[in-house]
Amino acid sequence: MAESKRKRKVTPEIQYDYRVRLYEDGKYHWMYDLNLMKNPSVLIDVYKMLGMTLLITAFILFMIQACTEGLHFEGMGFVLKLTGVLAGILLVLGLLGYLLYAVVAGGIYTVHFTMDENGFVHEQAPRSQKVAERIGCLAALVGIFARRPGVTGSGMIAASRTSMSSHFSNVKKVKALRRMNTIMVNEPFGKNRVYVNDEDFDFVYDFIIKRCPKAKIK
Repeated sequence: MAESKRKRKVTPEIQYDYRVRLYEDGKYHWMYDLNLMKNPSVLIDVYKMLGMTLLITAFILFMIQACTEGLHFEGMGFVLKLTGVLAGILLVLGLLGYLLYAVVAGGIYTVHFTMDENGFVHEQAPRSQKVAERIGCLAALVGIFARRPGVTGSGMIAASRTSMSSHFSNVKKVKALRRMNTIMVNEPFGKNRVYVNDEDFDFVYDFIIKRCPKAKIK
């Protein structure tokens, strides 16, 4: 008795192109090469993250000062000076870390995008993933040898996080930055960016804003 063989449905591999195209899976796919030396969007993200770290640190220092010695001019002045020093250190470290990443990546951050009616996925291309993993692992090792758990944790997260997704129904703000070929898509607890070439910028921007009923458009 002949056995019937079940055919497996194989999803064809996506061959990403720089133009936005609709594929057989019913989704739009494209890729973008972000020039790390000309487009400052990644560096801005780095400084935003460091800025939040600085604000949290400053708040903790103020609380410690207020609880131990009370609120007085000299104590608050010391905390402000210390915060200023930390800001300078983070400014330099952030720039050095960014330049290190840019050099290792060859000056290019390559991103793959997938977009449908529900949202989009921003995913590092395999080459950029490897660079991010190396930098993240290096940061984790530095944190281990320096006995800094925060640095270790940040490095491990950087090494493991290779994609971000956004759901149009949750988006609260959409902003177009045409000169940087960037569309900012912000949710309450997450910020994402879409990079797209000039030829398809208007199509992708219109596609997004028409599917974000709760978003503030800029």
